[in-house]
Amino acid sequence: MDMKLEVVVVPVSDVDRAKDFYTALGWRLDADFATDDSLRVVQVTPPGSPASVIFGTNVTEQAPGTARGLHLVVDDIEAAHTELKRNGAEPSEVFHDAGGVFHHGGTDARVPGPDPKRGSYGSFLSFSDPDGNGYVLQEVTTRLPGRLDPATTAYASADDLAGALRRAAAAHGEHEARTGAEDSDWPDWYARYMVAEQAGTEPPE
Repeated sequence: MDMKLEVVVVPVSDVDRAKDFYTALGWRLDADFATDDSLRVVQVTPPGSPASVIFGTNVTEQAPGTARGLHLVVDDIEAAHTELKRNGAEPSEVFHDAGGVFHHGGTDARVPGPDPKRGSYGSFLSFSDPDGNGYVLQEVTTRLPGRLDPATTAYASADDLAGALRRAAAAHGEHEARTGAEDSDWPDWYARYMVAEQAGTEPPE
């Protein structure tokens, strides 16, 4: 049975302030309703995300600002930093972790700048909402093997697809340089590369 993460509940102290913050980031407003004076539910969804964020009045017993380590995945960490800053968040600088595998809790072992090899999963930034609920952005460009079924790969937005096409174009240019010939079947090559990149399988040579 599939079990897909649908929502994450985030504790806030001021619902309208949180709503203004998240929608200013470009997160889609899915719902804002109240059954009575004691219950209000607001749902927002980050661009391209299958899971949403819920906050409101009496939707959680957590203290405001206590959610930590909520992960958002992007394919360009530096472009994400620029967009967050432009939209009113106060993101950290891009960093990688001294351990090189994942990031430590809090700000421990942060090394300034993206991963020197710019490897997938290796570069991060963080930001918080007005209550202090903490998010981490992680740059993922190629999935580890086995994470996705190649038969069900998909792109969540036009920007997501455009980024994949740009990476495929760059890789195809290297392919043509290696082979010394123009590839008339480049659409098929692009497609194989993009599916392999997303599924974490071996890309075409």
